[in-house]
Amino acid sequence: MFFELAEILPSTPGRTWELARQLGITTAVSNVPLDETGNPTPDFLSLLRQKERFRSAGIDLQVLETAFPWAQHAKFGGPNAEREIETCCELIRNMGRVGIGVACWNWMSVFNWMRTALTIPTRGGAFVTGYDHALMQNAPLTEIGLVEESTLWANLTTFMMAVVPVAEEAGVQLALHPDDPPISPIRGVGRILTSPDAIMKAIDLFPSGANGITFCQGSFATMNADIPVEIGRFARKNAIHFVHFRDVDGSPERFQETFHDAGQTDMWEAMRAYHRHGFTGPMRPDHVPTMAGEENGDPGYEVLGRLFAIGYIKGLAEGVSKEEFR
Repeated sequence: MFFELAEILPSTPGRTWELARQLGITTAVSNVPLDETGNPTPDFLSLLRQKERFRSAGIDLQVLETAFPWAQHAKFGGPNAEREIETCCELIRNMGRVGIGVACWNWMSVFNWMRTALTIPTRGGAFVTGYDHALMQNAPLTEIGLVEESTLWANLTTFMMAVVPVAEEAGVQLALHPDDPPISPIRGVGRILTSPDAIMKAIDLFPSGANGITFCQGSFATMNADIPVEIGRFARKNAIHFVHFRDVDGSPERFQETFHDAGQTDMWEAMRAYHRHGFTGPMRPDHVPTMAGEENGDPGYEVLGRLFAIGYIKGLAEGVSKEEFR
């Protein structure tokens, strides 16, 4: 495997940990640890214990996802923005101290990824998630009210000026995730990372080897981008720090998730692009269908679809790796 095949796992051992090991996965993606009150914490000892918990099971925790859960005021310009940025910097420093090398974060204000449907039937009756922007036209504003795109750009600049130097010093790679869906506004909240050019603009706000992206193929595909071309474009800047390997059918206004082998992207060419451009970092499957016998209690993240996706990714990667020897 020319990259680190990873899976998103909870912070404590369970069935998915066992399945990951059985599938040959030794790299973990997880969330920021929680304190005794159930709130996310940047605390050094909490991070160290989480890292060691995985290590004891033969798994290397390399990535924290949604790495800055405190940073809502920092995004929309609330009164706690400065304190939130300080907390994010503390997390980055402590990630470096314990050896967690990648922080996957986003600049989606007020709410994270958005879907209007969680039970769209697809192949064989499996369920996938989807988004239809027409259904959101009469949605009320959030409690924050309007959040302008210009505000988000200005605050992103301020945030990067504070955190990127800290990440450089800590040896942590910042992996900025695109907006999902890549459309603006939603419920009055602007979205700014809605195209490849916008994402490139974002990382160019503070050029640094520590400042890159999570190349979420589903988000780029929803933008109707040419995935292999964009992989090459960002890889040439050494800006791909983490990959979400997934696919969709549709456009920003209306799309649905798919099985990994059934979407609009040429996944073989995508994998070839990662190999050709020297990507060696962590890659995980994302947003899988809910399959027969599963309750759909965690849409996009049930187990059977993830098993299918991991096998599919491993097969593509092996084929691409051996292609040059034919």
